[in-house]
Amino acid sequence: MEFKFKTLLVLLLMQLLGSVRAIGKGSFTIGREGTWQLLSRNTGVVAMHMALTHHNTVIIFDQTEAGRSNYLLHRRRCLTSRSSNPKGLIHDSSCWAHSVEYDISHNSLQPLELETDTWCSSGAFLSNGTLLQTGGHGNGYRRIRHFKSCSDDRRRRRSSSCGWRLSRALLKDNRWFASNQILPNKDQTIVVGGKGAFTYEFVPKSKSSPKSFVLPFLHQTNEENGGGNNLYPFLHLSSDGNLFIFANRDSILFNYRRNRVMKTFPRMPGEGSRNYPSSGSSVLLPLDHSNRFSKLEVMVCGGAASGAYRAALEGHYIEALKSCGRMVITGHKHEWVMEEMPGPRVMSDMLILPTGHILVINGATHGCAGRHNATRPALEPYLYNPKKPLGRRFRVLPSSKIPRMYHSSAVLLPDGRILVAGGNPNEGYTSRNVAFPTELRLQAFIPHYMDHSFHHIRPRNVSVNYGNHSGDGAKYGEEFSVRFRLHGRTERDLKDLKFSVSAPPFTTHGFSMNQRMLRLWCKRVEEEKDGWVRAVVEAPPSPNVAPSGYYLLTVVNGDIPSVSEWVRFIHAE
Repeated sequence: MEFKFKTLLVLLLMQLLGSVRAIGKGSFTIGREGTWQLLSRNTGVVAMHMALTHHNTVIIFDQTEAGRSNYLLHRRRCLTSRSSNPKGLIHDSSCWAHSVEYDISHNSLQPLELETDTWCSSGAFLSNGTLLQTGGHGNGYRRIRHFKSCSDDRRRRRSSSCGWRLSRALLKDNRWFASNQILPNKDQTIVVGGKGAFTYEFVPKSKSSPKSFVLPFLHQTNEENGGGNNLYPFLHLSSDGNLFIFANRDSILFNYRRNRVMKTFPRMPGEGSRNYPSSGSSVLLPLDHSNRFSKLEVMVCGGAASGAYRAALEGHYIEALKSCGRMVITGHKHEWVMEEMPGPRVMSDMLILPTGHILVINGATHGCAGRHNATRPALEPYLYNPKKPLGRRFRVLPSSKIPRMYHSSAVLLPDGRILVAGGNPNEGYTSRNVAFPTELRLQAFIPHYMDHSFHHIRPRNVSVNYGNHSGDGAKYGEEFSVRFRLHGRTERDLKDLKFSVSAPPFTTHGFSMNQRMLRLWCKRVEEEKDGWVRAVVEAPPSPNVAPSGYYLLTVVNGDIPSVSEWVRFIHAE
């Protein structure tokens, strides 16, 4: 009798907390706040940088100067020419993979070769889905690279058509710890800052802008005793085409076309700093068609306390910042509205979920960024609801058991999971006799909205149709259709539907460059047979609002998102 009672109690608790389901090869229980899934015990390469491609793969890469990784490239010359000197093979970085492509659906890895060092580099996606990748260290300081996915087997057989390719063009200045932002002009990117680089420049170069340009704001925000505290500046494209730049605690609205500061915003309140090596994080909150995408609000969270960098070099770790600030950067009134996270946080990633909520994940609670500069990992993610009243916006989610500190990353996947990887405060790949060993395990955080108990209200089988033209994408301001299945729908369900698009970011060092979400206008919804629904949606009005390229489109019913489908926005020819 006692056994039956305990069994019944366990089953009841499972029902309350969630249920068991499987993705890929793993099984897990999704509670009311989400859960963690281990995908791989060895990625082979530290995820210093990560980015989701429109082929549903994730490019993961590290620095070539790390030396030996955990993935030997299958190159005969490495094995044969060094057979007489095994130590040479161990220390020759060219023999080891420092980049892999992760196939989401097959949970598999493909090693790739990197020719130049990408340590602390930056990136942005071009309109055709190619990753533009810039800068790094040493022989990568001024290099420009392009990455095309190798997910298609036919492409793999033609090695020249995919993987990493070096451009013949070079950056004008060294770009180590710089940031990128894709601009409204097709495939034009701005690269801002870097260690010792108080300038910006454009890629590709043009006759009117062949050089780099001095940006005094970067001189003004630099703290030499703090390791800079303005590296990896936060960049966000405003809907007027100007660029919001945040560094240290200050920010400006910058007209890069005229090399002119349009606005100087109030300093963010409080002490400490928010940029590398203080390494807070920033997002542009979701834009909405209801105000014609005219209201843009920036959020900055976490960072390091004053003096944290110098203290860490001496082995003392000061508690990180708890504070977050939000500020509307459009209009004429600008004021930081401050609030506190549930705990201190530095080196965290901030990701916009399909629901419009913000996930704060990874990082540490004491110290700052840099090798051996932090302690006490922040294992619990936070979920932030921007629309709730002040003081009630944060929720603490289930903790991970794996520290994700310096040189870790996180990206949102099309199925709604968050891919989490990396962590390495050591000079090379080190697994013993250190406080925080090199971390090569790959995880996914699975939000509560993916539980099978929501399947009856989850939009399914989403597809996009561009209409009668070539089918390459939707032009700005034009209609396109979204077809999906929604069982048991009611008239209220159809009214509650939302259509969002998210730009896939380039994530490194706590900042997801070019991350952007828009709520699009659904002009009408048409019911079809067998649970099918067809919605007519309007594309963003201009590249100022959404630079051309691939976006993840998600249909959200209430707070339950579909699996996302790729949509592309293109310039009119």
